[in-house]
Amino acid sequence: MSEVSPEARRKQIIVGIVMGAIMGIVISALTQFWLWLPAGLALGLATGAIMKPPADKR
Repeated sequence: MSEVSPEARRKQIIVGIVMGAIMGIVISALTQFWLWLPAGLALGLATGAIMKPPADKR
């Protein structure tokens, strides 16, 4: 098993938050219900934390 670098973990969480924010904004715009935005951010944060970042290639 290879250790995941802190930079890869941080990048994975940031990517998850950005994806969640985009999803939250789109759903909020479609449904006119603004509380989908924090729900999307929470989902993105959880997804970014759960997903395993790709191992560094050497």
